[in-house]
Amino acid sequence: MRRGDKKDEEDSGSSHAYANLEKTSVLQEARLFMRPPSIPILYLLNQGETLGKTEATECFFAITKLFQSKDPVLRRMVYLGLKELSSLAEDVIIVTSSLTKDMTGKEDSYRPSAIRALCVITDATMLQAIERYMKQAIVDRIPAIASAALVSSLHISSDLIKRWVNEAAEACNSDSVMVQYHALGVLYHIRKTDRLAVTKMVSKLTRSSLKSPYATLLLIRIASKLIQDADSDPDSNEDVSLYFDFIESCIRHKNDMVIYEAAHAIVHLKRASTKDILPAITVLQLFCSSSKATLRFAAVRTLNQVSMTHPGAVTACKMDLDHLITDSNRSIATLAITTLLKTGAESSVDRLMNQIASFVSEISDEFKIVVVTAIQSLCLKFPAKHGTLLKFLSDMLRKESGLECKTAIADTIITIIEENSDAKESGLTHLCDFIEDCDYTALAVRILHLLASEGPSTSNPARYIRYIYNRVILENETVRAAAVSALAKFGALCDDLLPNILVLLSRCQMDTDDEVRDRATYYKAILEQRQQNLNSQFILNG
Repeated sequence: MRRGDKKDEEDSGSSHAYANLEKTSVLQEARLFMRPPSIPILYLLNQGETLGKTEATECFFAITKLFQSKDPVLRRMVYLGLKELSSLAEDVIIVTSSLTKDMTGKEDSYRPSAIRALCVITDATMLQAIERYMKQAIVDRIPAIASAALVSSLHISSDLIKRWVNEAAEACNSDSVMVQYHALGVLYHIRKTDRLAVTKMVSKLTRSSLKSPYATLLLIRIASKLIQDADSDPDSNEDVSLYFDFIESCIRHKNDMVIYEAAHAIVHLKRASTKDILPAITVLQLFCSSSKATLRFAAVRTLNQVSMTHPGAVTACKMDLDHLITDSNRSIATLAITTLLKTGAESSVDRLMNQIASFVSEISDEFKIVVVTAIQSLCLKFPAKHGTLLKFLSDMLRKESGLECKTAIADTIITIIEENSDAKESGLTHLCDFIEDCDYTALAVRILHLLASEGPSTSNPARYIRYIYNRVILENETVRAAAVSALAKFGALCDDLLPNILVLLSRCQMDTDDEVRDRATYYKAILEQRQQNLNSQFILNG
């Protein structure tokens, strides 16, 4: 059978060849002479299997037998296997001579992988021996080798690579976009603790024209950090206009990635005025109508963030954001709607909420939280809309989502209740409905505490007693204990409810959990005294 036919047959199968590996059988194969199964071992490690020192050492040295192979793909698997096992096996330093030979050999396809493996395996005592080879590799004419050496140097002794500044600076002039990017990363890593050295490096590079868009992107981030550091230091008198001018000039770059990074950096500068960020907003507005979904997403996400600090600047993009509401990408549509909610008028709230309600169940929890955050700011901005917004949040609470998302929704409802007295009773009712079917103990306890704090001061406190006592009947011991405390607070603050509360607490004294029984007995004994000072001291403030 031909190799291609065999591959097609494997591809058409229902499962991957290495999907159901067993550790014992793989290790047994590794012990057979000249049959080191490097690929299965790598699969095992990446599936979370752990190997003991003896097992890892046996596999490590079994894989070294494959240094005899001339197959480039198999040799790359050898280097990868050695890297993965080097932290688990013993006596791994033995293979350094073989790796050094491959690193300096004539076979260019072996050299990058050999460099990576060697830098992982070599310890501090052996670094001096490979320093000369690493310096040569950094300035190698082959980009893959130079990049491998530069990136690997970030994972070895920082004191040693400080002596490689000249080589890294030379690599920074490379014609390869990746080598230039990696070289700049190494230079910054070496100098990042020396602000003066970083300043000189940025000043020099901003005057030259970097060929690599990745390097330009990194330089924008470094320049942005210098500006932010200067802004946060009240004693700094450094002139950062050079860095800002460089970032602003990158808005006119031919590469979309660089343009976006420059715009993103400008709008996130702490002291930037609305006038300063207008060029960046204009670029983001153009990206909103791009045919590329990635650019539309990046633009609308950034505008969403800017709407919190410079809402006036984002209003110019209203028409573009309106068009994105119907975008086929739900994440883009969600961000567009929440941005409009933050910057729009009260009259547009109902329309936008109806649109987002049609697909909110289809988006991820991350974007649901974005929606919830926008609704929270909207409720504080337009208090009269609390009914519509609370109903929307209540519907979201009942739908399937994780703890983080449900906590964000509950937090928003609680904030609305605390900030808007008109929304208190409807908000508490929505939370009562939620705890009837709440799977998260911490969230249920928190809502019970809120009911105990806010419920007694409502027009009809008795309506909440049923919801609270249901928790005593149906929930786990932690929630039951919290429910008992909530009942006691209602009894302490509502005299007309006290007889009923005492009956419920007497029932709680028969609970199977010690904590629940103790709380019920304790609170019942205090409430039976009918003394306000005791209630205040031991129940309300206890």
